[in-house]
Amino acid sequence: MDTKTLKRLEFHKILERLSGYAGSGLGKDRALALEPSTERMLVERMQSETTEGRELLRLDPTAELGGWRDIRAPLLKLERGALLEPEELLAVGQTMTACRRIKKFFAERPENYPLLGEITAVLFSLPGLEQQIATSILPGGAVADRASDALAQIRRKIARGQAEVKEHLESVIRSPHYQKYLQDPIVTIREGRYVVPVKIEYRAQVPGIVHDQSASGATLFVEPMAVVEKNNELRRLLVAEKQEIARILADLSAALAEHAGPLGVSIEALGDFDFIMARARYSEKLDAVAPLFSGEARLDLKKARHPLLQGEVVPVSLTLGHGFDTLVITGPNTGGKTVALKTAGLVVVMAQAGLHIPAGEGSSLGIFRRVFADIGDEQSIEQSLSTFSSHMTNLVDIVRRAGRDSLVLLDELGAGTDPAEGAALARAILEELHAAGARTVATTHYSELKSFAYATGRVENASVSFDAITLRPTYRLLIGRPGRSNAFEIALRLGLPQTLVERARSFLTDEQVQVEDLVLSLEKARQEAEAERGAAAALRAEAEQLKNKFEKIEGDLAEKREAILAGAAEEAHRLVKSAKSEAEAAIRELREKLSTDAARIRETAIQEARARLQSMQERAARAAPEKKPAAGAPGDLRPGEEVFLPRYNQKGCVINAPAGGEVQLQVGVLKLSLPLSEIRRVEQPKKATGGSQAGAILMDKARQVSSELDLRGLYAEEALLEVEKYLDDAYLAGLPKVCLIHGKGTGSLRAAVHRQLSGHSRVKSFRLGEHGEGGYGVTIAELK
Repeated sequence: MDTKTLKRLEFHKILERLSGYAGSGLGKDRALALEPSTERMLVERMQSETTEGRELLRLDPTAELGGWRDIRAPLLKLERGALLEPEELLAVGQTMTACRRIKKFFAERPENYPLLGEITAVLFSLPGLEQQIATSILPGGAVADRASDALAQIRRKIARGQAEVKEHLESVIRSPHYQKYLQDPIVTIREGRYVVPVKIEYRAQVPGIVHDQSASGATLFVEPMAVVEKNNELRRLLVAEKQEIARILADLSAALAEHAGPLGVSIEALGDFDFIMARARYSEKLDAVAPLFSGEARLDLKKARHPLLQGEVVPVSLTLGHGFDTLVITGPNTGGKTVALKTAGLVVVMAQAGLHIPAGEGSSLGIFRRVFADIGDEQSIEQSLSTFSSHMTNLVDIVRRAGRDSLVLLDELGAGTDPAEGAALARAILEELHAAGARTVATTHYSELKSFAYATGRVENASVSFDAITLRPTYRLLIGRPGRSNAFEIALRLGLPQTLVERARSFLTDEQVQVEDLVLSLEKARQEAEAERGAAAALRAEAEQLKNKFEKIEGDLAEKREAILAGAAEEAHRLVKSAKSEAEAAIRELREKLSTDAARIRETAIQEARARLQSMQERAARAAPEKKPAAGAPGDLRPGEEVFLPRYNQKGCVINAPAGGEVQLQVGVLKLSLPLSEIRRVEQPKKATGGSQAGAILMDKARQVSSELDLRGLYAEEALLEVEKYLDDAYLAGLPKVCLIHGKGTGSLRAAVHRQLSGHSRVKSFRLGEHGEGGYGVTIAELK
C-alpha cells in the first residue's frame, strides 16, 4: 500500500504503540517494520496467530515463556570464528534453556495453540551443552571454579599464595622495627604485586623493589625482597588462570559454533513468537476483536473505535460495499466526520496487517488491494502548492490509480476554492470513482453532493448527528440521512450576536431555508423517537422481569401442590397396606377362635373383630387427603373470611368485599386479585384452627401496618428493637417499601439503623430520602 496513505492515516503511530508491547529487540524490529498485506491467506494466518496469542494470555497467563536474549551478535561472532565472552556465552545458554522450555510447553498443548506450536517447533536446544555453560559461567559473567579441574587447582594455589604473601607483609607492618619506616601500616597492590608504603627518607632501611611513588613524592610503594619470589609465583599462577579461562571459553565457543545455524533459526522463531505476543497484548489493551473476512472488498464495522483516541470514545458503525459503494458524510465541523473517515481507514490497514481491530463482534472486512486517503491540510511551501493544489495533486493520482478492490477516503472534497466550482469538481470526481467500482467515503459541506447521493444508485448519504436541543455534536454516524452544517447554531453558541446571525440567515434563498428547516425537524423527530424507543425498551424489560417473577411463583406453587398430592397419595397407600395387613390378621384370629364350639367365645370374637375394623376405618378416614370444597362461586364473601383456591391448592384470606366479579385476597405474603369463579368457600369450624388464625394475623397486618415508622426520641437500642418488629410486620403485610423516620440530629441513630438494615433478611435495598421525602432525616427501605 502507498506509504503516504499509511502516514496520513497515522499507521506509524499504531506501530510505535505495538512495538512497546514487544519484549525483545527482534519483536520491536518486526513491529516497526509491519506492513499491511493484500494476500488473504497470509492476512487470515496472521489474524489467527494474534487470536492464539490472546488465548494464551487468557488460558495460561503465568506460563514461563521468557528468559531468552537477543543473541544475533554472538552468533555472528561464532560464524566468523571469534571467541565469545563469558556474558555472551551466558546469554546463549539462557536462550537455549528458554527454547527447550517454550518448545515443551507448546508441544504439550497442540490442540490449544496449533500455529504457535508450529512456529516454536523449530526451536533448538542441546541440554548437555546448555548444562555445561550453566556450570562453567556464573550469573554475573565470571568463569566458575568448577569449569575445569585445572582451573580449580590453579585458583586454590593462587588463594594459598596470596594468603602467604599477606601474612608475611602483615608481620612486617606490625613489626616495631619497620613501623617507623612506613608511611601507613597497610598492605596494598601496585602493578599486580603486594607492596607496603615506605617513607622516602627510609628507602635504604627497607630493601626491596619500588613499584610506584605517591603524587607528593613522599611515599614509595616497596615490594620487600622476602616476598618477591612469592609474588613472582603468584604472577605465574595468574597467567596460568587466564590461559585456562581462554581455553574453556574457546572450547565452549567451538561447541556452539557447530550449532550456529539451528541457533540462528531458533532466535528468528523467538522473534516471531515475541511479535505475535506483542500483537496479542496490544489487542488486549484495545479490547479488540478478530474481524471476519469476506470474498469481496467491502466492510461492515460495528461500533468501531479510533485506536489512537484517549478517554471515552464514541463508536462508529459503518458499512460500505453492501447496499452502496459510495458514502457521502455531511454535518457540522468538529462533529466527527474526519474521525469516522480515519477510523475506517485505520481499521482496514490494521486488519490486513494481522492486527485485531477495535470494533464489536461480528465486524467483517474484505481484502482491499489499494487504500487511498486525502485527509488534512497538505499545503506545501517547498513546492509552492496551496492547500487546494496539493489536494488536487493527490486526487489526480487517486482517480488515475483507483479501481475495484480499492478503498478511497476523501476529507472535505472540493474545499479550498470557489464553492460552486468546488462542488462541481467534487461531484465529477465521485462519479468517476463510482464508475470505476471503488469503495469511496467522502466528507463534505456541499448541499449539491447530498442531492447527488439521493439521485444516484448505490450512493448513500450519511451524517454526524447534532443535538438540536443542546446545540452540541454527539459524534454518532447516521447512515441514510444527510446532515446540516449548523453554522448558525454553532456561531450563536460561540458568542456571535443574534442580529448578525439573523442577518446571515436572511441571505439564504427560500428553498435553502425550507430544506434546512426540514432537515432540522427530521433530526428532532428522530431524537424524540429514539428517546421514546428507549423508554419503551425500559418498560418492556420491567414487564419481562415481572412476568418472569410471577411465572416463577406460579411454578413454585405448582411444584408444592404436586409434592403435597404425592405425599398424600403415598400416605394413603401406606395406610391401606397397613389396614389390609391388620384385617388379614384379624380374620386369621377370628377363624382360630371360631374353630371352638363355645357360642360365647364365638360371639366375643366377632365383636372384637368388628371393633378393630371400625377403628382402622376411622384412622384411614382421618388420614385421607382433605376433600376440596364443593363447586360453586360464592358471591357474599366478607373481609377476613377464609377461602380455598383450587387452582393453587392453597387457602387465602379475603381483604376486601368482592367488586366487579373479582376479590382481593391475602395468600401467604402475596396479595392477589382473582375472579370469583376461581374461589371456593371454606366451611368455618366452630373453633379457629391454626391456619385460620394465621390468615387472620396476615389480614390484620395488611390493614393495620403503616408504611412509616417514627423512631425520633428513642435510644439506639430501643429503636433497633422497634425496627426489627416493624420489618416483620411490614413483610407479613406485603408492603413493598417502608419509611424509617430517624431525624437528622447527630447521625448516630441513622448510622445504627443503616447497620441493622445492611444484610437484613427482609431488606432488599435501602437509601436516604430524596427531596420531598425527608432528606437525610429518613431512610427508605425496599423489602424483598
